[in-house]
Amino acid sequence: MTKGILGRKIGMTQVFAENGDLIPVTVVEATGNVVLQVKSVDTDGYEAIQLGFEDKREKLSNKPEQGHVAKADTAPKRFVREFRGVDLAAYEVGQEVKVDIFAEGDTVDVTGISKGKGFQGSIKRHGQSRGPMSHGSRYHRRPGSMGPVAPNRVFKGKALPGRMGGDQITVQNLEIVKIDAERNLLLIKGNVPGAKKALLKIKTAVKA
Repeated sequence: MTKGILGRKIGMTQVFAENGDLIPVTVVEATGNVVLQVKSVDTDGYEAIQLGFEDKREKLSNKPEQGHVAKADTAPKRFVREFRGVDLAAYEVGQEVKVDIFAEGDTVDVTGISKGKGFQGSIKRHGQSRGPMSHGSRYHRRPGSMGPVAPNRVFKGKALPGRMGGDQITVQNLEIVKIDAERNLLLIKGNVPGAKKALLKIKTAVKA
């Protein structure tokens, strides 16, 4: 069954394994997530739980939001996300989900929004090769051929310069190296999408 939690990316550091290996880890702070709603096939047409993460001031939330969180007897939440494929019997509205739902050694998928890189050329954006840098080349970092002569237009999907980053990305099969239940921290092996303080969705790996 899927387990999931929302958290914020704090940054990266290193930890030593028992055998002396140095492991790069991403630190994720997952302070108490609250179950705001349990969705079932009868009422909603599909099964899922809805988690709220990080309180926000009541002044910043509207009436429907306030009424929704009142059922769970909690403050309005800044982020609300759903997790499917969970064991509904294990959750009830108002319940707090903490980092200890995972164990050290578990494999997870982490979803986040990648860093925005602004307008980039086709070399950086699509990994294209550059032209010769010698004098007189006049073709250094430009995009290559725009396609055949016959249909005199550029086909959709052509790899061209443009805005890069800021996309939703999921990195699969990452290992949880350590759990700090007191400080609500998860140490995940390797890197995850997003800048520091970015919202992350962590759930049991689909392909584990």
